[in-house]
Amino acid sequence: MFTGIIEELGRVRRIGGGRLAIDAQRVLEDVHIGDSIAVNGICLTVTSFDARGFTADVMPETVRRTSLDGLAVHSPVNLERALAVGARLGGHIVSGHIDGTGMVETLTREGNALLLSVTAAPTLVRGIVEKGSVALDGISLTVVSVTDDAFTVSLIPHTLEATNLHTKKAGSRVNIETDILGKYVERFLTVPGFLQPPSPRGGGPRSGGGSPLHDATKRTSSPSAGAITKEFLLENGF
Repeated sequence: MFTGIIEELGRVRRIGGGRLAIDAQRVLEDVHIGDSIAVNGICLTVTSFDARGFTADVMPETVRRTSLDGLAVHSPVNLERALAVGARLGGHIVSGHIDGTGMVETLTREGNALLLSVTAAPTLVRGIVEKGSVALDGISLTVVSVTDDAFTVSLIPHTLEATNLHTKKAGSRVNIETDILGKYVERFLTVPGFLQPPSPRGGGPRSGGGSPLHDATKRTSSPSAGAITKEFLLENGF
């Protein structure tokens, strides 16, 4: 688990053959084999390290889902170590599992900020909400506005200086991870039968042989085929 608060900019030392070597400093302070480090928002496992940096294996699925194939030697990458228990959660919950990529459409100055607009597949954008959180190349950002196939974030000068976003231009690809809580909510509401109560089991200490959960569900209506409707919510006190 990560927070989307970038710790340092690393540089690609080698890439290819299913391996990625990154030059870094700060993230090496307490590194061990098997640790997770987010590289441009991608959760990778440290397989080796030295005084200059670390190496991670990259599987084909990761390449398909991300912008890794666009990296070259010396490319700047955002680095973040996994969240430590007890540390401040300065950004939002970031899993390091990229949902897909988007393309920078425009960069517009607004006072001391930079508005960055990204286009992406509608199936990806539907998981992004105005004033919600999104991770771009592993950076926790607040969404300013959303359309069916694009969204905009506002970048302060510190974010531009501390991350690789200052290298982006129109046409640049970025890794996108939508809010994990939204993904669970979407699954609950769209997968048929996902919210159906479990089938009752015979026996048990209660009269009628049903479980407490089953008895409770008898008193309220259930949505058909897992669908949540306005009528269902009103009927059950929401």
